Amino acid sequence: MDNLSDTLKKLKITAADRTEGSLEGCLDCLLQALAQNNAETSEKIQGSGILQLFANLLTPQASCTAKVADIIAEVAKNEFMRIPCVDAGLISPLVQLLNSKDQEVLLQTGRALGNICYDSHSLQAQLISMGVIPTLVKLLGIHCHNAALTEMCLVAFGNLAELESSKEQFASTNIAEELVKLFKKQIEHDKREMIFEVLAPLAENDAIKLQLVEAGLVECLLEIVQQKVDSNKEDDVAELKTASDLMVLLLLGDESMQKLFEGGKGSVFQRVLSWIPSNNHQLQLAGALAIANFARNDGNCIHMVDNGIVEKLMDLLDRHVEDGNVTVQHAALSALRNLAIPVVNKAKMLSAGVTETVLKFLKSEMPPVQFKLLGTLRMLIDAQAAEQLGKNAKLVERLVEWCEAKDHAGVMGESNRLLSALIRHSKSKDVIKTIVQSGGIKHLVTMATSEHVIMQNEALVALALIAALELGPAEKDLASAQLVQILHRLLADERSAPEIKYNSMVLICALMGSESLYKEVQDLAFLDVVSKLRSHENKSVAQQASLTEQRLTVES
Repeated sequence: MDNLSDTLKKLKITAADRTEGSLEGCLDCLLQALAQNNAETSEKIQGSGILQLFANLLTPQASCTAKVADIIAEVAKNEFMRIPCVDAGLISPLVQLLNSKDQEVLLQTGRALGNICYDSHSLQAQLISMGVIPTLVKLLGIHCHNAALTEMCLVAFGNLAELESSKEQFASTNIAEELVKLFKKQIEHDKREMIFEVLAPLAENDAIKLQLVEAGLVECLLEIVQQKVDSNKEDDVAELKTASDLMVLLLLGDESMQKLFEGGKGSVFQRVLSWIPSNNHQLQLAGALAIANFARNDGNCIHMVDNGIVEKLMDLLDRHVEDGNVTVQHAALSALRNLAIPVVNKAKMLSAGVTETVLKFLKSEMPPVQFKLLGTLRMLIDAQAAEQLGKNAKLVERLVEWCEAKDHAGVMGESNRLLSALIRHSKSKDVIKTIVQSGGIKHLVTMATSEHVIMQNEALVALALIAALELGPAEKDLASAQLVQILHRLLADERSAPEIKYNSMVLICALMGSESLYKEVQDLAFLDVVSKLRSHENKSVAQQASLTEQRLTVES
C-alpha cells in the first residue's frame, strides 16, 4: 500500500502536466491495487483528492480516457464513493463521453455512470434530464454486435426505465424497434431475460406498447410460447411465464389491444384463444386475462360472445372448481364480467348457463374470486335471472355473510349491490321473503348510508320495493336497523344528492303502511324537514316533497 501512496502522489503531478506515458503507468498501478483490495484502495483514492483531477482527464482525445473511466467504475462499486464521485464533477464529462466512437471508452463510461448512479433515483433522473436515453438507444443500434456494449446499454435501460420520467423520452426514440431486433437474434435464455427486464417496465407506457406491437414483439412472444409450452425445464417455464405476462401487458393499451384484435380476425387473437383450452395453467391464465383485456369495449365483447368465447371460459372454470387455481378462476371470472357489460350479451350469456357455472364458486374462500363472482352475477342479471337467483337461499345466505366481510371492502360492497339488484330487477315478493329470512334487510339499510351515491340510491330503491310489496315480514328488521332515523338524517343533510332526497321521501310514504314505523315517522317531526324541501331547486324533489307533506298531514 506504500506503493499506492507513491502512485497517487505521482499521479497528481503527471495529471497536472499531462505526461501521457507516466500517466498510463500510474493508472495501471491503481487498477491493479483496486483489483487486489477495492474498498481500501478506494478510500485512499478519496483521501488523496485525486478524484477532482479525473474530471479533466476524461476527454475524448486522451489515450488514457478508458482507463480513467474504468477506475471510476471500480471505485463507484463502493457505496461510500458515489457521492464523492458526484461532488468531483465526474458525471457531466462522463455523459459527454457517451458520444465517443471508441468502444472501450463507451463501455467503461457506461459502467462508471451505472455504478455512480446505482440505486439513486435522483442521480438517474439527472442523467435522463441530461439526455442520455436517446444517446444510449443510438449506441445500441450502432454497436449491436458488441456483446459487452449491448449488455451495458440493457442494464442502463433496465435501471432508467423504472423511472416514470424516462418513459416519454424512450417513447420518442426507436427503442422498441432496436429491442425487438436484438431479441430476435438472441438464443441464450440469459440474454433474452435481460431484454425482458427492459421490456416489462417500458411496456407499461401506452405509446411504447403500440411501438412494440408495430415492431413485431408479439410474434416473438407467440413463438416463445409455442417453443416452451411442453417443456418442464425451469428456465423454459420461467420464459413462458414472462412471455405470456408481457403479452397480456401489451393488451392493456387501448390502441395496441385494438390493433391485435383486428375485428376478431387477428391471428394474435386466434392464437390467444387457443391458450384457454390448453393444459398449461400459465397459458390458461394468460388467455383468460387477454380475453378480459380484449373485452374492454362493447364491439369486441359482442363479437366474442357471438363466436363462442363464453363456452370456452365456462369449460375452463369447470376444470378449476375442485382445488382449482385461484388466479385462473379470478381471470376467467373477470373476462365473463367484462363480456356481460353490453346489454345484448346478457340474455345470450344467461341462456348459455353462465350463472350456473359461476355459482359453483360460491364456496370459495378467496376474496378476489368472491369479488369477481359477485361482479359477474350483478352484471348479468335481468328480471328473470334475478327472480331465479333471489329465491336461491344458499346464494342469498352467502351474500348476507359477505355483507359483513369488513376486511374486504370490495366483496362487502359487491354483496350489498347484488342483494339490492336481486330485488330491483325481480320486483318479486318471493325474493324479498328469501332476503328477509336470511337477515339481509339490515345490510340494505346500512347500504343507504354508503359514501357512494350510486350505492345509497340502489339501497333506497330496493327498500322502497320491500316496503311496497312485503312490508309486514320486513317491518321488524327495518325498525331494528333504524331505517326511519337514517331517512330523517338523509333528508335533513344538505349534502345529500337530489336523487337521495327524492327516493328517501318515496320510501317514507311507503313505510306509512306499517303502524309501528309510521309512529316512528310521527315522533321524528318529518313534516318540518319535508316542507323545507318544497322549494328545492330540483323540480322532482320539490314535487315529491309536496306529495309527501300531503300524505304526512292527511295521516296525522
